[in-house]
Amino acid sequence: MDKKSFIGIGVVALLFIVFAYFSSKDQQKQQQRQAIYDAYVDSLARVSRASEAADSLARTEAVWADSLTADSLAAAARQRQVETLGESLALAREARPEEFTVENDLLSIRFSTLGGQVKGVTLKDYTKYAPRGERTQLVELMDPATSRFGLSFYVKNGLRNVPVNTLDYVFEADPVTTTADGAKQVVMRLPVDEASALEYRYLIYDTKSPERDYLMDFDVRMVNMAHAMANQTQILIDWTNDTYQNERGFKNENMYTTLAYRFPGERSIEELGMSDKSKSKEISTQVNWVAFKQQFFSSVFIAPEHVTYANLAFSTAAPESELLKNFSAQMAVPYTPQTDSYDFAFYFGPNKYSILKKVEFPAGDEIHLERLVPLGWGIFGWVNRWCVIPVFDFLRNYISNFGIIILILVILVKLVIFPLTYKSYVSMAKMRLIKPQVDELNKKYPKQEDAMKRQQATMELYKKAGINPMGGCIPMLIQLPILIAMFRFFPASIELREQPFLWADDLSSYDSVLNLPFSIPFYGDHVSLFALLMALSLFGYSWFNYQQTASSQPQMAGMKFMMVYLMPLMMLFWFNDYSSGLCYYYLLSNLFTIGQTLVIRRMVDDEKIHAIMQANAARKSNGKKSKFQQRYEELLRQQEAQQRAKRK
Repeated sequence: MDKKSFIGIGVVALLFIVFAYFSSKDQQKQQQRQAIYDAYVDSLARVSRASEAADSLARTEAVWADSLTADSLAAAARQRQVETLGESLALAREARPEEFTVENDLLSIRFSTLGGQVKGVTLKDYTKYAPRGERTQLVELMDPATSRFGLSFYVKNGLRNVPVNTLDYVFEADPVTTTADGAKQVVMRLPVDEASALEYRYLIYDTKSPERDYLMDFDVRMVNMAHAMANQTQILIDWTNDTYQNERGFKNENMYTTLAYRFPGERSIEELGMSDKSKSKEISTQVNWVAFKQQFFSSVFIAPEHVTYANLAFSTAAPESELLKNFSAQMAVPYTPQTDSYDFAFYFGPNKYSILKKVEFPAGDEIHLERLVPLGWGIFGWVNRWCVIPVFDFLRNYISNFGIIILILVILVKLVIFPLTYKSYVSMAKMRLIKPQVDELNKKYPKQEDAMKRQQATMELYKKAGINPMGGCIPMLIQLPILIAMFRFFPASIELREQPFLWADDLSSYDSVLNLPFSIPFYGDHVSLFALLMALSLFGYSWFNYQQTASSQPQMAGMKFMMVYLMPLMMLFWFNDYSSGLCYYYLLSNLFTIGQTLVIRRMVDDEKIHAIMQANAARKSNGKKSKFQQRYEELLRQQEAQQRAKRK
């Protein structure tokens, strides 16, 4: 190895030693930097964990602080409530309400411990109208969401008088029990203090007697309340309820839905009347019952000891809603320190005359709930109560088809008035036969100044012929109360409800064979076939009757348009929303009247009538004027004198 090789190896070794030295220095610096970075990251983590722990501790402390504040506020509020109401009422205000149901064969009654009130009533024997399909939904008399019945009074708490509304408190309910006479008893109690309580007792009967089973006794007991009650003269009652639509056709059902009440000792009842909006009335005299009355069902609050004041009102719901009306009744009953109970009652059931007629006060006094069925006033109501309803109920015992019952009813009415109808036709026949002689008198006395002479001569002619000018009107006057009575009976008769006949599925409501895509003013959005047939039969009867009377009574000629055309058209528009049973009755009545007239025409011989008229004329040629004829002639003389005075 030469000198140059040793020098080269030495330089390389030196370079290696220098590289190793500086490399170790860099590695130490890198390790120092990594250690510093790791220490920095670790410190950040420790700070983050400390911050999270601090935040968690802060949140926990905040929750504890809020909880302590809410508990303190609640405790303070409850303490104030206890100081104001007393321990018993404060607990009743905080309790959780419950609901339960009690039933008999006719009713399902839903109770709530909130206010100790009835929240719903279902009628098991009646269903709501269903626009499509079968009627399966049972009738509900009240909307549980809006139903309210509460008492308001004042109690003493130290030197203060505290107002109490039972609707704000939860009652304590005892288990439902059965009394000795088989009634289910519901007892709910509102403690006022340790020794006093307001107690509600409901009795639901199941006697298989509708007039008893639809009637629920409601007794209010003031248990040791005299010392707790403040000085007051009355207890207030607040009763409100929304009613559902149950029938076909909002307009017709709304017409019969209103608020009714009765004054003590009266056989008639009062109503707020019909309205599409709202009505109210304040009554400062006694009433012994108040009814939330629908077309076929009613909820009635009965107070035998009389309500001394009442503020009654209703408002009408929108037609497209499921509701019909909102009823409200604020009432007052007298209170004295000696008062320890009130014997009230509720009637929840149908407006059925035979049932309502038998509902009585516990003492046996009549309360005339049957007046809830609108049968008409005066003679029209008498016809319904004493004739139509007894016959209708009798036929129902043997015939199940109500279309046939209505047919028989029409036949019976026509048979009863047939003698008068016969006399009416004979009278019109006489007028027709004597018309040529009347025309001669008109020619003999053509001037207006001779009107009295013309009338006197005409009356003398009638007298000799044995004609009563009113003879043709008497059958119509006799039949008119029956027609009006039927007009009130059929829409109010719950017996027709849900009864089908021919194409009508419910004789208590209108029948619709065609639903229109639009609404015709005063007519509606459907076509009732029974109403249409009734109008056509009325047109036929009016035309037939006009042909019979126009020839004998010239004054009838000017009434042709009204009688023959206008009246049937008006009836068509009027009756399109009415009960199909009523339209069916009028249809049959018109057809039978036409048939009766045709039969009588065959029975009556004009030649015989003319011979009788001639015999009467010969016998009465020197006869004395009747009192009617004398009064009529005197009236004509007075009219003629007035006309002469006007001309002067």
